[in-house]
Amino acid sequence: MMRGRSDGAQKKRLLTSVCIVAVFLIFLYVFFGSKNAGVSALEYGSRSLRKLGSSYLDESSVKLGLDDGEDGVILKSFPVCDDRHSELIPCLDRNLIYQMRLNLDLSLMEHYERHCPLPERRYNCLIPPPPGYKIPIKWPKSRDEVWKANIPHTHLAHEKSDQNWMVVKGDKIHFPGGGTHFHYGADKYIASIANMLNFSNNNLNNQGRLRTVLDVGCGVASFGGYLLSSDIIAMSLAPNDVHQNQIQFALERGIPAYLGVLGTKRLPYPSRSFEFAHCSRCRIDWLQRDGILLLELDRLLRPGGYFAYSSPEAYAQDEEDLRIWREMSALVGRMCWRIAAKRNQTVIWQKPLTNDCYLEREPCTQPPLCRPDDDPDAVWGVPIKCILLPYCKFITGTYLLAKEMVVARYDHKTRGSGLAPWPARLTTPPPCLVDFGYSNEMFEKDLELWRRRVDNYWSLLSPKISSDTIRNVMDMKANLGSFAAALKDKDVWVMNVVPEDGPKTVKIVYDRGLIGTVHNWCEAFSTYPRTYDLLHAWTVFSDIERKGCSGEDLLLEMDRILRPTGFAIIRDKQPVIEFVKKYLPALHWETVATADSNSETDGDEVVIVIQKKLWLTSESFRGTD
Repeated sequence: MMRGRSDGAQKKRLLTSVCIVAVFLIFLYVFFGSKNAGVSALEYGSRSLRKLGSSYLDESSVKLGLDDGEDGVILKSFPVCDDRHSELIPCLDRNLIYQMRLNLDLSLMEHYERHCPLPERRYNCLIPPPPGYKIPIKWPKSRDEVWKANIPHTHLAHEKSDQNWMVVKGDKIHFPGGGTHFHYGADKYIASIANMLNFSNNNLNNQGRLRTVLDVGCGVASFGGYLLSSDIIAMSLAPNDVHQNQIQFALERGIPAYLGVLGTKRLPYPSRSFEFAHCSRCRIDWLQRDGILLLELDRLLRPGGYFAYSSPEAYAQDEEDLRIWREMSALVGRMCWRIAAKRNQTVIWQKPLTNDCYLEREPCTQPPLCRPDDDPDAVWGVPIKCILLPYCKFITGTYLLAKEMVVARYDHKTRGSGLAPWPARLTTPPPCLVDFGYSNEMFEKDLELWRRRVDNYWSLLSPKISSDTIRNVMDMKANLGSFAAALKDKDVWVMNVVPEDGPKTVKIVYDRGLIGTVHNWCEAFSTYPRTYDLLHAWTVFSDIERKGCSGEDLLLEMDRILRPTGFAIIRDKQPVIEFVKKYLPALHWETVATADSNSETDGDEVVIVIQKKLWLTSESFRGTD
């Protein structure tokens, strides 16, 4: 009897405790909900990082559920990462590199290259925004100012205070347009380069002939930002180095940018993609390893392309700078580059337009010419090679140039790259179409198809957007780039992503005057969290499912990349759409619209348009006070 009474009292005490905890939780919900009533926010604990290796889904929920008869997944929840991971870039995570004890050569910048975690080491959780996060300032105003709370790292402002990179003013960071070698503004610097090259009206676009630019070591990308007004698009490139947040600032500003480094691997762009490359005090040792990094630039430049180099070696007179200048001049001479202009702090070299110089080189001249079996457009994880690109024949241990092969494949003697000037280039079938089995008619049909689809997308989005809502766009499977081409009249830019294991159509993307990269969506993309306003995923989920990769991981990666209040358009088969719908509550996404295919060309594809809600952790709430 005594034991029974004790058990009853224990139950009463337990029930009372549960009621008290429930009342307390309701109080917290009401308190924070009323406090942040116009912010559309959900509160989470700030220390809810999922333990590595533990499960947040039922054991049966490991596939997309595309097989007949599968009931799909039963979702429990996605935890929220620890607040200190608010800027996590999974494949460029220094902590991961340290924990894995990778044997990397720091002098070759290997520690700034991609090193992705194994599935069991992934942070399968939602990336929280930093304290005080606000919806980004809209373009074009964002070119010149951003919210300090969104990127709370101001050390660059102090370090570069004499160079006008950025200035902290109250709750904003301002960008005067300066740089290490253009203190008085990127616009004046760009005009001076155009003047050096005798381009009309000091306009670097050279009447539409110069469209794509690679800015290596771009800082906060003011050079690329000011090129946009000249109808020039730059791929601003910098590593996640001691100046950690350069690319994050660029993307927050609405300027095209990518996290990458000239190290041991080829940059993820096809050969002959850029008309112009630029390095302003980019801290790159161009002479290392027999000039291998300069040869990577040569691979990326089109025939007749330019490399503008602003650095002490170009003008200083001390002994070390003179030595570097002499060695660099000798190297580019063997590469058949010539000085197009040299003034003050800047030298501009030009790559040859024809193959004549390569044909005239002495035997055994270094660097050697490439072998015919070397694919210059193979870039995903491919080591940089110390070679020049004209095709050659390998005979008895020596490289001999096969003139007939060069002329047949790259006849640049009269027509240069064979590309129309911008903007006609965007809709004109490029010469390389035939290499991918496309006819001009197929190209034009693809363009018209995506024009119709994009019009439909904007109709679905229209209740939620205005003309300045969307700026940074990613097409996760770009194919020929026609999705981006259909957005020409919108004030947006598009990162066109092409799968690394498919046709290398990113070459067509660049020939159309657009920019992009290759990527494997089984891994995280090289960008900071919260950097894109719109993601377009056309059959991407179906593709990774065939590879045996995780649809849940892809959803988490899309959430990481997407800005709060940003949009995702997923176009795929009906089972994929149903799979995505089951995750919307856990991701704090909401459906904007759905649409079935409305033509025979769409097949069985279905469209869902979602919007990511703004949600904040308790730490973020405190930052908004």
